[in-house]
Amino acid sequence: MGRHREFDIDKALDAVLCVFWRKGYEGASYADLTAAAGVERPALYSAFGNKEELFRKALQRYYDRFLQYIPEALALPTAREVAAHILYGAIDLNTRFDDHRGCLFINGVLAGSDDAEPVRQVLIEGRAIAEGEIRERFERAKAEGDLPETAKPEALAAFLMAVTHGMAVQAKAGFSRQVLEGVAEQALASWPAGRSKTAA
Repeated sequence: MGRHREFDIDKALDAVLCVFWRKGYEGASYADLTAAAGVERPALYSAFGNKEELFRKALQRYYDRFLQYIPEALALPTAREVAAHILYGAIDLNTRFDDHRGCLFINGVLAGSDDAEPVRQVLIEGRAIAEGEIRERFERAKAEGDLPETAKPEALAAFLMAVTHGMAVQAKAGFSRQVLEGVAEQALASWPAGRSKTAA
């Protein structure tokens, strides 16, 4: 019979997630991760695999626990409501925890060595998937008349992602929630409106 693990795997994963969130993939040392999890390195990697596999599991945890505001947004009736929900959801997440502000994706992807390139690509692909889902939602909004004929769904999705990414960097740099909400309001002030009853 296998020996029972001497630590709570869920709690350990939450702990290392916070380290990756705060320091990024490469900034998180083995000592940081084991100290946060409260276990020795062999036990941590026996449970989760190597550092890259541990990061991938932490990233999935981040998806599951903190990014539900994105599918919630995509289900809203108008493109502007979609954009607003994503912007304010990002602000809430980026400023919720004082000891790990910003976004795990942005904190983890801004810089890295050649050895960390596989992780960087995972983060880039994850953001690309989210942007693609938003673009498709805006294409539907345009087809429904919620966005004007002149609207460019691909550009709007890229714009929305650029604003959220910028706010994540600002949050990491210590910008207040109030300042970020002002950025969101400015972005929404220029949002295009269509002629459908829903848009009105």
